Parts: sequence; C-alpha cells; structure tokens
Amino acid sequence: MPQSVFVCDGLNIDYTPTVAVASGDVIVQGDLVGVACRPLAANEPGAIAVTGVFDFNKATNVAYTIGTILFWDDTNNIVTLTATGNKQLGKVVRAAATSDPTVRVRMTQ
Repeated sequence: MPQSVFVCDGLNIDYTPTVAVASGDVIVQGDLVGVACRPLAANEPGAIAVTGVFDFNKATNVAYTIGTILFWDDTNNIVTLTATGNKQLGKVVRAAATSDPTVRVRMTQ
C-alpha cells in the first residue's frame, strides 16, 4: 500500500454547512480557515477556498503593512493581529491604511 495517494490540489476542500452560508463567508473549522466559494443552503455539499488572495474586513482604526501575519477574529468577523483565541489566516499582500475597510491577504494554513 502506498504511503499516500493524491486526492486534489487543495485549493478548495469539501464543505457542507449546518446552516446557510453566503458566498464570501469565512468558515472556521478547528484551525482551518476557509472562504465559502458560493452560497450554500444548510446541508448542501459545496466547497470552501483554503488558499488564495482575498480582501477581508478589518477594523478602520488599524493599518497593516505588507507581510504582516493576520488572524481571523470569528466573533467580530474581522482580521486582527491578536493570535490568542483566533485562527491564523495569512499574510498581508497589499498595505491597508486606517481608513480602508478591508485588507488584502494571501491565505496560508
């Protein structure tokens, strides 16, 4: 028996929500963070993106520089610098000013 078998490229993974989700909703499963690829009804099989570059909501009183590691605050639905209680999301790939509502992040797991 082989030590491993290729399944897929890993850009998206299977996901079946227990409640309806909108396209772009951030999904946290344990330490895995993904983004819903399309709207899904409750119990409808679909996928979440676990890699790629996305614009994520941020607090408007914070600026971020390129390369900063960000975490997902699933309570407030924004990115944060705070690791404690949050899940690592990825690194900033376009600087964001305090007045910007979003920041561009390359997701990494």
